[in-house]
Amino acid sequence: MIRFLTAGESHGISLSVIIEGFPSNVEIPSDYLNHHLARRQMGYGRGFRMKIEKDRAEIISGVRNNRTLGSPISILVKNKDWEHWKDVMSVDSFNPESDSKRVTIPRPGHADLNGVIKYNFDDIRNSIERSSARETAMRVAAGSFCRLLLEILGIKIGSYVENIGPSHSASDEKTDPFTLKLLKNKTGSNFDASVIGKRGDRSPVRLLNKKREAEIIVSITKAMEAGDTLGGTFVVVVSGLPAGFGSYMSWDRKLDAKLAEAVMSINAVKGVEIGGGFFLSGKPGSEVMDEIIVKGDCFMRKTNYAGGIEGGISNGMPVIIRASMKPVPTLMKPLKSVDLTDMKQVKAFRERSDYSAVPACSVIAESMAAFVIANAVLEKTGGDSIEEVITNFHSYKNNIFNRISKNFRK
Repeated sequence: MIRFLTAGESHGISLSVIIEGFPSNVEIPSDYLNHHLARRQMGYGRGFRMKIEKDRAEIISGVRNNRTLGSPISILVKNKDWEHWKDVMSVDSFNPESDSKRVTIPRPGHADLNGVIKYNFDDIRNSIERSSARETAMRVAAGSFCRLLLEILGIKIGSYVENIGPSHSASDEKTDPFTLKLLKNKTGSNFDASVIGKRGDRSPVRLLNKKREAEIIVSITKAMEAGDTLGGTFVVVVSGLPAGFGSYMSWDRKLDAKLAEAVMSINAVKGVEIGGGFFLSGKPGSEVMDEIIVKGDCFMRKTNYAGGIEGGISNGMPVIIRASMKPVPTLMKPLKSVDLTDMKQVKAFRERSDYSAVPACSVIAESMAAFVIANAVLEKTGGDSIEEVITNFHSYKNNIFNRISKNFRK
């Protein structure tokens, strides 16, 4: 099984990640990781720091001659902004400059106050640095390895933004035409999720609808002018995953639960749905249960309101994950807070931040989904090398229909 551990602070020397349990002999294309790191930094409404940081992954171990070794993989991404923070973020010595920049006013919506309470800090900077979404760069680096493994098996992942801002509520019926198309299974039998990801990348806000794109750019511009921020909703789709991955046997082995946990762990994500999600709660079962059919030698569903997962197990349809990201909490026109030095009410501390980060969040969610799906595949098929994984995966996938047919004709 694959696991990863990230380390590093937002304005520290660098960020790093160690990936363990990744199969050997997977060829890593030149610049593959950097391509996805760059996708994370895209999006209209991102902050000034995206102009400073040009994330480049440096693989330190676990890869030789562009192939994984099966040993722990370590990756480093240097923070270019470190040059401006050496005094404040020094690792090995106290600098008076650091004390003079001590943060004492927490920001509403952030981990600032909760962090100093939990870890008994005397400087909110200690909370700010690790709770920052900057850490997600290393999730994308780790997730890119998992994505590559899945691509070799024919499992593709993509995402797009449905909406940014208040023009549509996340509780409305699915407002994006493509989301409705996915739920109604109108995308075609050869649907490739990576195609919609590439379409999303062509938009500065990762929308598939050009008319809505223009409207949302205007909304973000107005928020920037007002010193405000905007959240939104996005969808991650996984195609090519056969039926039978995940489990209903125990709560912590359900595939949909694992995906929800992984996506919810991303900074500012406050809601996750699988398939039709909350939309299904207002419909009779006769309208949203996905009828089972057989096409050739495959079990299929007429619709996909379940989002490719039933009973915690994949059913062979595209996996659909829909998530809601709250507005970024750091405001250029701060809300009320308290100065912890005297407990008097003041305006909240301001930290350089984004005006909207929904496009970036959708890319991070792709990586987290890739991590969960890759582990589900390895749990089911096993294999220490990519050759073993490929053999076991296709042997299982190609035999599903015949095996079940034989079982029930005994």
